[in-house]
Amino acid sequence: MQSASSNSKTILLTFDVEDWFQVENFKEHIPYSTWSDRELRVEKNTIELLNLLAEAPTPVQATFFILGWVAERCPDLVREIHQRGHEVASHGFEHHLCYNQTPDELRRDLLKSKELLEGIIGQEVTGYRAPSFSITDEALTLVREAGYLYDSSYNSYGGHERYGSLTLPKTEKQDLPLYTLTPSFYEIPVSNLRLGNKVIPWGGGGYFRLLPALLHRIGVEYILKKNDCYTFYMHPWEIDPDQPRVKEAKTFFRFRHYVNLSRTKNKLKKFISTNTEHSFLTCRDFIEKVKRS
Repeated sequence: MQSASSNSKTILLTFDVEDWFQVENFKEHIPYSTWSDRELRVEKNTIELLNLLAEAPTPVQATFFILGWVAERCPDLVREIHQRGHEVASHGFEHHLCYNQTPDELRRDLLKSKELLEGIIGQEVTGYRAPSFSITDEALTLVREAGYLYDSSYNSYGGHERYGSLTLPKTEKQDLPLYTLTPSFYEIPVSNLRLGNKVIPWGGGGYFRLLPALLHRIGVEYILKKNDCYTFYMHPWEIDPDQPRVKEAKTFFRFRHYVNLSRTKNKLKKFISTNTEHSFLTCRDFIEKVKRS
């Protein structure tokens, strides 16, 4: 395998491990109480992603933010992610939005998911990502108090109705890939494209599926040139065009969920293969790299 040079830039591939029926777009029609009755496809799709990463033409380590509900039912999947050298991190337990929970509810969710994942892999879990990027200043304090090393929930794009917001330290440069919030706690925002005062969503998910591959690559090159790091996210269900259809959902929600599913796997594969000169690190390893520099 070709290895990235020591002065290469960094790409953080992150995957939010949840299933097709757990997304916010379908919550009105698929309540939590019915989740156990749904077809579980997350294990197959995640293994497919793991195989894609293993077959990449450059060493790739990624971070998997795993929903506790999934980990409880698929502990072997969690072990597989860990054994393949990727980082196991928390996506909470029940995919409730942070700002819709009381402090006690969120605290229990943060601790329950962390302890479950640690019990499965026998190693400390240090990263957290809020469902639908629903982070707030108050929630971030609870994440730190729960013993996590870092949060990766901040998405600076203001055009999405569910994203939360954070008060980050003022710095000379905008859109840093890593913010030191305390000497032992960090924020890794999802990467977006900033043109003047306008923020354009560029971090992954449905935006990755919508953007033409060449245009996406140009934007990533701009972000890497500016900040030396690009943080990308997606979900295992985004490579699954055969998943069940929720026909009663609103047209916009269905479009947002199903657009270009059949193309995403090859698009991700091509994205990795066109960036072999860069380092693909886990979030935890990226923090260590920055601390050493």
